[in-house]
Amino acid sequence: MRVAITGGTGFVGRHVAAQFDDAVIISRRTGVAVDDVDALTTAFAGCEVVVHAAGINREIGDQTYARVHLAGTSAVIAAAKAAGVAKIVMLSFLRARPGSGSPYHETKWQAEEMIRASGLDYTILKAGMIYGRGDHLIDHLSHTVQTLPLFATVGLREKPIRPVPIGDLVGVVVAASFGRLDRSTVAVVGAEELLLSDAVRRVARIVGRRVLVLPGPVWALRLLGRATELTMKVPLIATAQVQMLAEGVSEAWGASDELPDDLAPATMFTDEQIRLALPEPGGLGLSNLRLS
Repeated sequence: MRVAITGGTGFVGRHVAAQFDDAVIISRRTGVAVDDVDALTTAFAGCEVVVHAAGINREIGDQTYARVHLAGTSAVIAAAKAAGVAKIVMLSFLRARPGSGSPYHETKWQAEEMIRASGLDYTILKAGMIYGRGDHLIDHLSHTVQTLPLFATVGLREKPIRPVPIGDLVGVVVAASFGRLDRSTVAVVGAEELLLSDAVRRVARIVGRRVLVLPGPVWALRLLGRATELTMKVPLIATAQVQMLAEGVSEAWGASDELPDDLAPATMFTDEQIRLALPEPGGLGLSNLRLS
């Protein structure tokens, strides 16, 4: 099967591409913009499925939510129709919804609606927190606890998360690409529910650090998020992620179709899984800043 992957050089896209012998990688790094219908049509030629994994969690320069999530999805749909693609498998977010006050959540929801109304076959995967080598969860936690002895969770009362390992998510993407979960929207969450503070302590223990975890008010974390969006290449925490953690990342918003038992993630958030996802040791430094 020939599959095209938007966002194919990103965290999820790279892992999906590794499962296909003949994947067409589409990203800014490969010279194809996700909102360029003509270029996408050419890239999709001969493909049976498009895995639409392109997305951002902060806006920077011309990479805006409107361009990547909305114009990008519109272009993917138009190009898929022009190239004769049979199905789109879209990676969305667990809590994407209208009226949330978060441009990330709202544009992800609008993109879902575009695909559901496209007339094409589709599977929309409403994923929770995804972790693995190169992620934004264990990578950030490990570097942070190796830099500072303090960690602030989001909100004075923590909400639960259900981290899903990249391998379990990719298994669902591959199954959908091969014809399962047609015309469905499914939630993909991890097998274990825990608090972010629990995850921080597990990661700190594995990297040999002690950390004091304190609750942080949401407004303060929003300010921190905005500051790190402006100053860091990869934000320590984005404002969209602050909202995610403030409301919890364990249940999908709205109705979703049932994920079959054989595809439901079953991997727990164990020490072994954390070790597999750890980046090279070290804390945060000047190289993490945009000015560098």
